[in-house]
Amino acid sequence: MKKIYSVEEYIEENEHFGEALTLLRDIINTTECEETIKWSAPTYTISKKNVIGLGAFKNHFGIWFFNGVFLKDEHKLLVNAQENKTKGLRQMRFKSISDIDRHIVLEYIKEAIENQKLGKEIKPDRKKKEVVIPEELEALFIENTDLKGRFEVLTPYKQREYCDYIANAKREATKQARLEKIVPMILQNIGLNDKYKNC
Repeated sequence: MKKIYSVEEYIEENEHFGEALTLLRDIINTTECEETIKWSAPTYTISKKNVIGLGAFKNHFGIWFFNGVFLKDEHKLLVNAQENKTKGLRQMRFKSISDIDRHIVLEYIKEAIENQKLGKEIKPDRKKKEVVIPEELEALFIENTDLKGRFEVLTPYKQREYCDYIANAKREATKQARLEKIVPMILQNIGLNDKYKNC
């Protein structure tokens, strides 16, 4: 997908809905939201927090409400793009410009702004995933207490990466090869994928 640097460019790229996107943009810009581009799409913020986004697709276009789950949705216009996956995000979809009721759209936008000011937002799930150490690695720790100590000072995320790497190997030979690879890395306090993260 082409990188977009301005709202005008986004509308131009989606010219099949250009007039409708311009209308929605004009409605949003009557509010105090700040217009920006994020993820190559128009995004509107309050105090640097995402409130609304504009989106255009092949057969529809619409507004994303980042914390739309808190909207009253009295007109039953909001949809969850991915049931059981998306927690806060809701879409207001349209197929043509004639579907847009300026007053209703503005009503939803103003409620979204108010909700943001009140701090209504879905917080990321902070439940820590438990680190399950595979028995092959556990056996190594019994033999090598230094290795165990080095492993324990790694972040839980890095510990999980190593554990999953061993546990996901199907064959015993693969597990052994992976264990040989990771032992020196753990001893050097290096995460499994650190070399890719610094690129």
